Amino acid sequence: MGQDQIFISHATSPQDNEFSIWLASRLEMLGYKVWLDKEVLLGGERFWAVIQKAINSSAKILFIYSKNVITSEGILRSGIEDEIEYSKSIACENKLKDFIIPLQIDDSKYNLAIGIPNINQISFSENWADGLKQLKKKLEKDNVPQVFDSTQSVMSEWYENEYVSNCKIVEKKELYYTSWWSVKNIPNEFYMYQFANRDQAIEVKKNNSNLSISQIANVLSCFDDNLDLKVVKDADEFEIYPEKKFKFTSDEILFGFESNTFPQHREVENHFKRLLTIIIHNIFRTKGLRRYEMSNKRFAYYLPIYDKIQKIKFTYPYSSNSIKPKSKTILGKYEDIGNWHYAVSVQPMIFPFVGFSIKSHLLFSSDGFEIIPDDKKQHSYRRKKGKRFFNEEWRDMYLAFIARLVDNEGSIKISVNNNEKIFEMKNWPEIFWSEVGYNDPKSLMDIDKVENYREEINDENQEVTEEND
Repeated sequence: MGQDQIFISHATSPQDNEFSIWLASRLEMLGYKVWLDKEVLLGGERFWAVIQKAINSSAKILFIYSKNVITSEGILRSGIEDEIEYSKSIACENKLKDFIIPLQIDDSKYNLAIGIPNINQISFSENWADGLKQLKKKLEKDNVPQVFDSTQSVMSEWYENEYVSNCKIVEKKELYYTSWWSVKNIPNEFYMYQFANRDQAIEVKKNNSNLSISQIANVLSCFDDNLDLKVVKDADEFEIYPEKKFKFTSDEILFGFESNTFPQHREVENHFKRLLTIIIHNIFRTKGLRRYEMSNKRFAYYLPIYDKIQKIKFTYPYSSNSIKPKSKTILGKYEDIGNWHYAVSVQPMIFPFVGFSIKSHLLFSSDGFEIIPDDKKQHSYRRKKGKRFFNEEWRDMYLAFIARLVDNEGSIKISVNNNEKIFEMKNWPEIFWSEVGYNDPKSLMDIDKVENYREEINDENQEVTEEND
């Protein structure tokens, strides 16, 4: 029987299962024939006759090396031990060099237990893609046959149709967080000042720099009904009066009004949303955040490294007082590039809530302050770093980002007019309870790791080609 396949030996923990599926899918996309025990992945038992036959037909045994391969007593789990010992006997009988290749996926020591192969380990613990590149080179060096000429993966189809389908919707009460971040308190009256020209509007805005004021062409918008109109220019002092001044209530903005002249309801909405953007920018700025203009011309706000990296503490909504606060960082060191930064971009909205739609991003800097001005590099770093973040990780960074904005009085607010009227944001995004949920497998991999093969494999092959040029 020809030895034309790769056998993957692994523990049955969620972490090891997910990595094994990811690895099998990637190897299939590279043209290798892979054997992975699907019955064990679905909670079934090992059939030793089948496993023995599979090992006999294998050119390599990839041993997924993690803390999960040993028992609480520090010895190899029986199923793993049987597979490894049988593989050792095959290697000895046929004088096969490096027949067993350990793949380290966590920070386990190299001598976890007696009987574990501890030579020629390939590390996947820091970055799965880097580990795959090393493994690929090893398989090519040892002439392991690539029997498929296809970018299709049987394992990825099985993952979607069989493995993921076991995570069904169940009846249970769960709290969900939306990307909507709402205003808590806002002045009831909104003002628009229409000047003769844009230059006049600019001068008046400069003269009221202590306030949050938006400008669109020759119109200033704010929550103050008495802007300082005195302007000093070339030693002369004079007042610039608006041609028209408009006042609108919150109800008029939210529910509409009739008008055949400027400003009509849609125009008032646009000016109001523009003011919301200015106000949230000022809140972010006063809390030490910086902004970066992305390729789509939107701004992403991030926390630079002023001193040392510190965790942000917060508690989840409806948490018991006895529960310890959560600690989370929203920036950190990243390889030899420099630093990664969690960032958000905001889109103002008035329906279904007055506030903002939030989108999360990852940015990268070399010095902790200035974002690397290369969109292609940013995209590459983001894909690489972002693969380690999943729903809970993104949620907690989102909540920590908002929590850092809270002042000593426990609120997120800013004065928006000369009478000290307050604009205040909620301390949490909009949340809701659901009567159904699903049993999260606590995986370290989401479905994108299986679906996005073609693009990522091509990227990796291109990188290898460039290295060889």
